[in-house]
Amino acid sequence: MSHNSFGHLFRVTTWGESHGPALGCVVDGCPPGLRLDAAMIQTFLDKRRPGTSRFVTQRREPDEVRILSGVFGDDRILEAHGGTVTTGTPISLMIDNVDQRSRDYSDIRDRYRPGHADQTYDAKYGLRDYRGGGRSSARETAARVAAGAVARQVLGPDIVLRGAVVQIGPHMIDPQAWDWDETERNPFWCPDAAMATVWEGFLDDTRKAGSSAGAIIEVQAHGVPAGWGAPIYGKLDAELASAMMSINAAKGVEIGAGFAAATLSGEENADQMRYEDDDLMFLSNNNGGVAGGISTGQDIIVRLAIKPTSSILTETKSVTRDGENVDVRTKGRHDPCVGIRAVPVAEAMLACVLADAKLRHRGQTGL
Repeated sequence: MSHNSFGHLFRVTTWGESHGPALGCVVDGCPPGLRLDAAMIQTFLDKRRPGTSRFVTQRREPDEVRILSGVFGDDRILEAHGGTVTTGTPISLMIDNVDQRSRDYSDIRDRYRPGHADQTYDAKYGLRDYRGGGRSSARETAARVAAGAVARQVLGPDIVLRGAVVQIGPHMIDPQAWDWDETERNPFWCPDAAMATVWEGFLDDTRKAGSSAGAIIEVQAHGVPAGWGAPIYGKLDAELASAMMSINAAKGVEIGAGFAAATLSGEENADQMRYEDDDLMFLSNNNGGVAGGISTGQDIIVRLAIKPTSSILTETKSVTRDGENVDVRTKGRHDPCVGIRAVPVAEAMLACVLADAKLRHRGQTGL
């Protein structure tokens, strides 16, 4: 299988399957001398970890990360930095799988689950790991979150990355009620306290019905300077869209106003500018912080649509490998809305793309 790596100067390769002994990633291109230890990475993995509420899969994985290479700390370094630092060599990270239940998937060994990669993997490779989807499982995204923690160290403290769920099913938040602090107070990463209550009832009903729901996620990066990204084939927004679309169950990406830009007039959509006290000010951010493929200095704003979880208890029409028509229902432990746990994943992919853009910008301009 090819295409397990992404990035240019900051390059990430993930490995492992849902029901294998472990999964992980190798991060290459990280500059030396950056503070990094397992506890710093664990902070972000804990946000993605399964089993944290009744609204996500109850698979019990501690997702404890181990750093196998790429960091060092003797007495001098520990005293100067307060912990281990990156050496500039490949950083290898590993996360053990400890709560696999492969028997839950025995009934679908020869049956394709609609909406999953079962049929396409068989068509491409002639075989598939049916235990939780193998390599196609969202379990792989734990490695991305670990890599994203490294990317945040490359970006530094002046760049703030945040994410939220802004819609589940048909229920959208009120943008006027947006409160970033609220995302830490409910299990949905919801910035609207009133809507979080609506989602609770909606997802309880969805889960009891044996079904699932989709979601829309918004991630933002504050503090990105102007100039990152490249025109034509290296556009920052194009690379962000590619990264977000690589996330399991992602089916659409918007930058800034996105599809709503089609409803605006030219003067409404234009991010008009003025100087105030010698500072360049934008009067709007419909471009989502990117113009001509290059960052403007405004907040980077990306939204992605996550489809409903395909693993559901409700029977769906499908076929077997041998061409038999069958009805399929997926046993096991699954997210009624996979979009909830995708928030830390989207943040991680944003971090990785921006870390790569920072290093490439520095390599070309020296800044």
